[in-house]
Amino acid sequence: MLKTGKFATLAILSALVANPAFAEEKSAAVVNGVSIPQARIDLRVKIATAQGQPDSAELRKAVRDDMINLEVLVQEAKKKGLDKDPEVIQQTELAVQSVLVGSFVQDYAKNHQPSEEQLKLEYDKLKVNLGKSEYSASHILVETESEAKAIIAQLGKKAKFDKLAKEKSKDAGSAVNGGSLGWAVPSNFVPPFANALLNLKKGEYTKEPVKTQYGWHVVKLDDVRELKVPSFDELKPQIQQRIQQQAVQEYIADLRSKAKIE
Repeated sequence: MLKTGKFATLAILSALVANPAFAEEKSAAVVNGVSIPQARIDLRVKIATAQGQPDSAELRKAVRDDMINLEVLVQEAKKKGLDKDPEVIQQTELAVQSVLVGSFVQDYAKNHQPSEEQLKLEYDKLKVNLGKSEYSASHILVETESEAKAIIAQLGKKAKFDKLAKEKSKDAGSAVNGGSLGWAVPSNFVPPFANALLNLKKGEYTKEPVKTQYGWHVVKLDDVRELKVPSFDELKPQIQQRIQQQAVQEYIADLRSKAKIE
């Protein structure tokens, strides 16, 4: 089934191309005298196929019907003078900016492809950061240090960690699983938590509360295993995307530093 696009954005695109310069363009439909260019249909089909939908007669019919509906709505909105509404004008300008920026980012990424050497260097850095082991950890998160100390005292009297986590932890996501956070590498945790975890042996819990920006934790190391890092070829697309995103952010920062901002 066709996933209908965002009405606002498509309506703006409709308004942008509805000018005499396109008068000779092949028309896919005419709504109350206003032509819907075939190129607009083709663009919407291209977007849909890029999202995984197969190009078919059914898809093209659905796109055409969608575009006709949009044109009908645009015309009705204009009759009501909504295109003159200050807020609508601002939304239109924001949408146009969004389209332009999206096109710029795609063009920049296409013309600034990282080399194979850069990709492999980034992969090697990733492996170093990940380390050689991953850890199965649990925690109990509370508001105060005194609460955490009370829990540690209960654990010292043979209280069950998972039971206390379900009863007392304010981390609802892990509490339902007895405090379990699943398997992760230390770098996935904030430094105080990661440091506490690395100083534990399997089955141990912290004898002193661990403070982070989230509150006070009692941390338990459930298990350790060798980390199997995916191969370079498996991670290459994600690494390439990350490098390109970083390059775009750096370019934006450079442009901003050179811009006259008052």
